[in-house]
Amino acid sequence: MSATLRTEPIALRWSGAIASLSPRDRVALFDRSTSADETIRDRTAAILARVRTEGDAALLALALELDGAKLEGVEVPKPAWERALDRLAPDVRRAMERTVRNIASVHRAFLPSALETEPEPGIVVGRRPDALSRVGVYAPGGRAAYPSSVLMGAVPARVAGVGEVLVCSPPGREGLPSDVVLAAARMAEADRVFALGGAGAIGAMAFGTESVPRVDRIVGPGNAYVAEAKLQVAGAVAIDSPAGPSELLVIGDATSSVDTIARELLAQGEHDPRACVVAAVVGQRVARGVVDALARQIGEQPRRAITERALAGQGAVLWAQSLDDVVTFANAYAPEHLLLALDGAELLLPRMRSAGTIFVGERASVAFGDYMTGANHVLPTGGLARSYSGLSVLDFIRWTTYQRISDAAAAALAEPVGVFADAESLPGHAISARAWKVLDGKEGGR
Repeated sequence: MSATLRTEPIALRWSGAIASLSPRDRVALFDRSTSADETIRDRTAAILARVRTEGDAALLALALELDGAKLEGVEVPKPAWERALDRLAPDVRRAMERTVRNIASVHRAFLPSALETEPEPGIVVGRRPDALSRVGVYAPGGRAAYPSSVLMGAVPARVAGVGEVLVCSPPGREGLPSDVVLAAARMAEADRVFALGGAGAIGAMAFGTESVPRVDRIVGPGNAYVAEAKLQVAGAVAIDSPAGPSELLVIGDATSSVDTIARELLAQGEHDPRACVVAAVVGQRVARGVVDALARQIGEQPRRAITERALAGQGAVLWAQSLDDVVTFANAYAPEHLLLALDGAELLLPRMRSAGTIFVGERASVAFGDYMTGANHVLPTGGLARSYSGLSVLDFIRWTTYQRISDAAAAALAEPVGVFADAESLPGHAISARAWKVLDGKEGGR
């Protein structure tokens, strides 16, 4: 295989040797940011401007224009949540309740603690985690409902001690988010739910409107417009990470099941036509096996049309001669999800440093993490796993730093800090510091 577009038996944008990718191919493969799309960027900016200036009126108009929903108001009353929970099928409710327990358990284990240190006698520096006052959780809608995203955002916020948790999710034509989303909001003990989707919802939470209060941080995944909106409001409100369309990179070798690799790629490809699904394997024979397995399994996919567009638009099956080359490629690609579907996955784990979350071994299906392991599925995309982490309780706190200085420490700091301040031509700082020098056996500055 060469690094060219495949059309038969299944359309992949790239297939072939990693080493044979052209510079243009590598740029296209690695640049997955939706901000490169001027249409998305400009339309998002226009929506945000409408929401900022027109408030609720813009939100109601956008719901009609984009969702086909004629809303009387944007907030969903709590009795509707209760009815949605009551209507849940028992098996679905049990599955969601299990997910809530696992998310709470995992995130509670990662709660940070206040710390103090003493770099010199009498100098104490501390950091204390304080929960945010209000956060907004976005749950996608449209092609599918995502109650799991409600749970992944709202449950850790509650564990962290956030004062008020808001949920926004797009309305259906009847004017409400899906029943499973409303039920998830009730299970996660959210405080308020709004029937708002897309960039408009992000703008409402960032700027505030007559009905939607301004939040301290916005979290949650979404489509390209949601991801772009979060980037554009980041100067007005904190965000978790630029989480765009789903991504998966699977690493395999001759010990891997090509059917497992194909199944995982197809599962993530069904999210969105813009989803990025890539296999990087050791050996050309394994790569051919993955392509054949994709061709065999694609016909069984209920969301085949979406998956095929994802494969043709951003899909790849690539190979290298050595595992070292595959690891180098994976760390540079920095995927949202990384599946190590090969023997020796535990030994490989320490070498993988740039992924939103890592699934260790073939049995660690990405779907398990998407729903029920308790790890968070709100993760950085677009290669930003190089510097961003997945959503956690740390996203729902801010750190307060404090300092204590004893009398003796103040006297010991006074002159050297004065010298430092003089060197920076800040005489006021020097005077302030030297006021605490010991003069005639008495402490100054009082």
